[in-house]
Amino acid sequence: MSTRLQPPPVSLYVHLPWCVRKCPYCDFNSHGIGPGAVPDRAYLDALIRDVEQELPQLHGRRFQTIFFGGGTPSLFPAGAIGRLLEVLARHDAVAPGAEITLEANPGTAEARRFAGYHGLGINRLSLGMQSLDDASLRSLGRIHDSAEAIRAAAIAHAAGFTRINMDLMHGLPAQTPAAAMDDLRRLVALRPTHVSWYELTIEPNTAFYSAPPRLPDEDTIWDMRVLGQQQLRDAGFRQYEVSAWAAPGHECRHNINYWEFGDYLGIGAGAHGKLTDVERGTITRHARHRLPERYMKLAGTPAVVVRRQELAASDRVIEFMLNACRLTEGFALALFTARTGLDAEALAPGLRQAADRGLLAQGAGRVQPTEFGRCHLNDLLQWFLPEDRRVRATVQR
Repeated sequence: MSTRLQPPPVSLYVHLPWCVRKCPYCDFNSHGIGPGAVPDRAYLDALIRDVEQELPQLHGRRFQTIFFGGGTPSLFPAGAIGRLLEVLARHDAVAPGAEITLEANPGTAEARRFAGYHGLGINRLSLGMQSLDDASLRSLGRIHDSAEAIRAAAIAHAAGFTRINMDLMHGLPAQTPAAAMDDLRRLVALRPTHVSWYELTIEPNTAFYSAPPRLPDEDTIWDMRVLGQQQLRDAGFRQYEVSAWAAPGHECRHNINYWEFGDYLGIGAGAHGKLTDVERGTITRHARHRLPERYMKLAGTPAVVVRRQELAASDRVIEFMLNACRLTEGFALALFTARTGLDAEALAPGLRQAADRGLLAQGAGRVQPTEFGRCHLNDLLQWFLPEDRRVRATVQR
């Protein structure tokens, strides 16, 4: 089983867990903190201890991408971020031409800070707009308004960023299709090179879950999806993943590595990772302590990792498919073998069942979800679970 494993590309995810105020829809490991109160020096010390402890596990592989996520990474000054990048450079841990992304909240955008990030070599900025309608932003609990979002985009361009993602939600409380399309039109006018366009969902352990707002019905959401997809295509964006649209050549390399079942080291409070050991024939997932204070105390020791799971064959099948089926163009069967160590025959029963129901297409050594399959992704994935783990009936065209 394991002899077919090949060492995949490896990325680095850095979790910076603080934000000014936690949004009511957010289920990420984030913690509200007052402006200027972020313990950036102590936290960066912990991140450095953490990554230096883990680098030997990469066996000489260098990070092809780095992603600073949160929380609100733009609460951290450029000098703090630069300390970690300097350590990685000293260890020769970053590949030439690596994509380095930093997430930013428009409510924390500052010209000097954005210029500082760009000067460090951060070459991709991700702005969490979520909406450009002030009433919608208030309903989402965002700390910025539409004017600040527009200003943040201008600051990003002026700082020299040529790769800019903007997040936008649809299906917001009281939103109509016309309002959603106006939001999208205004966002495209801000000249992003990548758009993460996704539906608001109500997740457990959020304020919205405890007191859910009234959202548009399924038919209205469907209209928004169809209209928005056409509007993005007309604006020159190509959908390459369920919720990701890019101008030519501006796809997010970091996220593609996730979706192609690549490796990634996750550092920071609550960060998750996945690492392949070709010699041992193992694929292991790991998670770090969620609480920032506890993380900072334990970073650099084995105790910072609170969970390790070595993936069995059945786990490898479903986890690969869970990621790869999000890609519009699907995947090569050879990639499945290289990333899981399993023969492609392990997919055969599920491929037949899903293809019979119009969820997948297969040919020339590739597997591709159909448009119908992408709209019913959970139903598609059921066919790659062991029978005793299938929890719902699947659709059929």
